[in-house]
Amino acid sequence: MARIQTETPEIAPPPAPETEEKATPSYDVPPVTRAIMLLRYIAAGNRCRNIAKASQDVGINRTTLIRLLHTLEREEMIDKAPEGEGYVLGFGVLELASSLLGSSDIARAARPILHHLASETGLSAHLGVLAGTDVIVLVRETPEVQLVSNIRVGSRLPAYATVMGRMILSHMPGAQVTALLSGYTFAAITDQTPTTIESLSVQLKIDREAGIAWSVAFYEEGIGSCSCVVLDQNDHPVGAISLSGPQANFEEGSEKRLQIAAGVRDGARRLSALMGHLGSA
Repeated sequence: MARIQTETPEIAPPPAPETEEKATPSYDVPPVTRAIMLLRYIAAGNRCRNIAKASQDVGINRTTLIRLLHTLEREEMIDKAPEGEGYVLGFGVLELASSLLGSSDIARAARPILHHLASETGLSAHLGVLAGTDVIVLVRETPEVQLVSNIRVGSRLPAYATVMGRMILSHMPGAQVTALLSGYTFAAITDQTPTTIESLSVQLKIDREAGIAWSVAFYEEGIGSCSCVVLDQNDHPVGAISLSGPQANFEEGSEKRLQIAAGVRDGARRLSALMGHLGSA
């Protein structure tokens, strides 16, 4: 009787366990990167009226740029400008931002504190958090007076040049700050802005020792501001609050400077306590 041979099916080895990969440029998705670049370009006030110029500015070829504009408009991330030429950010972006701001514990906790600060001082009050090398404004409360500052909710500000950024950076380990700003291009926004990591380090030491950061036209001409850090239960900086307004109120010798300092210190202490911090901010 002939023996019938049967093949034993080959059993594949079990897959190797997946390991968590760190986000690196090699894992970027170029179309997503280009879409985000374009959104930021439009957010900065560039309406893409001239496709050739916009293409050159953002480094995206014309055909891809046109397709991205069409897609972002369809997804309601951008809208046609009211005048009918170019684009502006759409309600889709606002919806995403509102979800973030509405779900943020620190933003919810800060609103009544900043509202009180703005009412008491007649100045604009802000909460900012660190995002990379920038500070993003999460909350802004304003008094019933005409304001001259351009800072709005969602504004992205260079941390090294602003009081909120300086206070957050001053409460981070020096090596971490150096690593964060390694290779960073410092711009002299005003003649008082730190323009090197060395000059910034000196400023951060002053800010930390004082427990408060002051700016008299450091970032915006004619605008003064001051800030204190917000700490969590582990003494880590989770944000900063600030007051800003006409420069004269913030200059040394100003009658209002003491009120401003006391208000910001108290507001930061109260918000830090809500974040679990047991000491004084």
